[in-house]
Amino acid sequence: MNIAIVGVSGAVGQEFLRVLAERPIKIDRLELFASARSAGKTISFKGKEYTVRELRHGDDFEGIDIAFVSAGGSVSLEYAETITKHGAVMIDNSSAFRMQEDVPLVVPEVNGADALLRPRGIIANPNCTTIQMVVALNAIEQLSHIERVHVATYQAASGAGARGMAELDAQTKALAEGREPEVSKFAYQLAYNVIPQIDVFGQDDYTKEELKMYHETRKIMHSDIAVSATCVRVPVCRAHSEAIWVETRERLELDAVREAFRRAPGLVLQDDPEDQVYPMPLFIAEKDPVYVGRLRRDLSSERGLTFWCVGDQIKKGAALNAVQIAEYLIQAGDLAKK
Repeated sequence: MNIAIVGVSGAVGQEFLRVLAERPIKIDRLELFASARSAGKTISFKGKEYTVRELRHGDDFEGIDIAFVSAGGSVSLEYAETITKHGAVMIDNSSAFRMQEDVPLVVPEVNGADALLRPRGIIANPNCTTIQMVVALNAIEQLSHIERVHVATYQAASGAGARGMAELDAQTKALAEGREPEVSKFAYQLAYNVIPQIDVFGQDDYTKEELKMYHETRKIMHSDIAVSATCVRVPVCRAHSEAIWVETRERLELDAVREAFRRAPGLVLQDDPEDQVYPMPLFIAEKDPVYVGRLRRDLSSERGLTFWCVGDQIKKGAALNAVQIAEYLIQAGDLAKK
């Protein structure tokens, strides 16, 4: 495969390199792109040095099979035609194309086949919180249709990129040293705090992050599922957590749901309350799967279940999911039809 990474200097761009180094994709040619500020820097990958190039309009993507793009929505919109005009498949990590009808929105464990129909040569990578949730929901959906979901997220600083993680570290250090912490990336001090706002407020006072979970879940699962989310930033460096309540069409037995979780691809069950076994971001950062636990009945609903879900936002919530999309296309022998 001939691979390009756009936005390689960012947190997700760097994670693309780490994930690709771990996965079985054979890379014949690797091209790295970033803004003019990062152009000219060298990056090591599998023992070889690569020079970062400035992203420009032209023919730099000729011969590229797959381009992983994580440079922000405005860059994706501006350069999509440049990236795809010679046949490269653009797997985009921004929100720019997610809800466009002619762009598939894909989580391979849930709707991988959607990636095969991409009239514009673009596949959208969903929002990180949506990705980990639908991997878990899909296991339940196989048992009974999910009619309703309520979710409260506990999102790590990594969701705001490298600057978000750096700001949390700097604030924690400043407070420990008795200094006033600086606030720039987040609306308020994140250290020793939780912030019930991620992205800007929009329709009906839901944030864009919360509305993404509603719309993206329905598109990925091809479902009329009703989703209501409250998204919260917490002082964790990496890996998002979610408390999820679901209501299914039929009443499900907990043992059947646990078994569905055990069998589901990309999902790990950690659920032993007696021994205090449940997923936590402290132990799940930098791991591939989505983890679930604390499964129990929802006391407010006869057909309701509730559980806890944790996944690494930069890995499965971004870079790994995109690479798994590419692997799905390769295994399907589909790139010849790009």
